[in-house]
Amino acid sequence: MDGIAVHGLTKRYGRIVAVDDLTFTLEPGRVTGFVGRNGAGKSTTLRMLVGLTRPTTGTATIAGRPYASLADPLRHVGALVDPGCFHPGRTGRNALRAIARAARIGDARVDTVLELVDLQDAAGRRVGGYSLGMRQRLAVAAALLGDPATLILDEPANGLDPDGVRWLRSLVRGLGAQGRSVLVSSHVLAELAQAVDDVIVIEKGRLVAHAPMAALTTAGESLEDAFLRLTATTQGATS
Repeated sequence: MDGIAVHGLTKRYGRIVAVDDLTFTLEPGRVTGFVGRNGAGKSTTLRMLVGLTRPTTGTATIAGRPYASLADPLRHVGALVDPGCFHPGRTGRNALRAIARAARIGDARVDTVLELVDLQDAAGRRVGGYSLGMRQRLAVAAALLGDPATLILDEPANGLDPDGVRWLRSLVRGLGAQGRSVLVSSHVLAELAQAVDDVIVIEKGRLVAHAPMAALTTAGESLEDAFLRLTATTQGATS
């Protein structure tokens, strides 16, 4: 089954517990916001999902399998975890072609995703000359190369201008409407609230809440208000 499933996921670095017995499931056709303070364990969780970090205990699966066990990972999951991963000497188009060829994806798909992220006019320029926002768009294009059923996006709005933020919101909503599972990590809660169906809140590596937006926020409450309310007890205990 497509989608993300995390069960008992824990990551320890010596005495530090970065992720603590985290469990959640994301179904197809839902866009889920993944929120928490700096150091809450969001990026570590995402890195375990895409096989960049090994869990201490627990499991993280996509389409029913750990990332490393997927036969064609790009066709199952697209991930944006580091927009600085592209060689600065390559053009945007060639950077994507290198990824596509390793996954046996044709050049026509490269042109398609460049158009989806509105980089077709900059595709012949070297990535080293791209702005941060352009590198973010290129990373989104790379995530979409395999036309995957699951998307994992870590701070995708970072570096985007207002037009880019609006474009990203529309893209994320559209991916969910196509029946894909989309997990989006962001600190910009006001913007995230306009794009997601559900929200996962974590604090100190632990699950605090996982609910639809409407259930998470009380009458007249913003997502930021709800986040601060839900995490106030945990923060207060250590302040």
